[in-house]
Amino acid sequence: MFLSLTVVSLAAGAILAEVNSVTAGPISVSKTAQLEAAIKEVTPPFNNKPSAEAYMAVTSEGDSLKIYPAKKDNKLVGVAVESNTMKGFGGEVDVLVGFDDKGTLLNYYVLKHAETPGLGAKMQDWFHTKKNHQCVIGIDMSKVQNHELKVKKDGGDVDAITAATISSRAFLNAINRAYSAYMSTSDAESGATEQVKVEGGKQK
Repeated sequence: MFLSLTVVSLAAGAILAEVNSVTAGPISVSKTAQLEAAIKEVTPPFNNKPSAEAYMAVTSEGDSLKIYPAKKDNKLVGVAVESNTMKGFGGEVDVLVGFDDKGTLLNYYVLKHAETPGLGAKMQDWFHTKKNHQCVIGIDMSKVQNHELKVKKDGGDVDAITAATISSRAFLNAINRAYSAYMSTSDAESGATEQVKVEGGKQK
């Protein structure tokens, strides 16, 4: 019996390993395609390949997020920031956030979440809807107090999803983290430009 169980376990393990090997490629291709589609959805029209030019940027919390630059004829027109937070009601929330070159929030796409169906799961549509104060599309983040979006219950201007305040806070936290990462690269580029002007006497 022990020998039989060992043989069955080894056979099952080998089958699972083979299945994983066969499906890993298609799954990876599918995720890449989803990401490429999401980048197009949240940024202005571009003719470069943002995923090939992606880089990491530091957030105000000290960790890093991936940024995909969208360029038109080699000129930056916007970025897509892959943001995340562990503050959701069901755990991690991953959001792709798009900004133009001025810092205006253009669009977002929820990549992954584990929020309650019918409540927190509404975030993909809720914050797009131009009703009351729940829409975040078109907000100039540079004009938001402390550059952070908050629900009304926390002193902000955004209407939380009905009966899902925790999920709403998590979503806005992901947006805020994305903006802080975007701004860290913008500030670094501005600082470098100013340094060239001072040290060189003129911009090179």
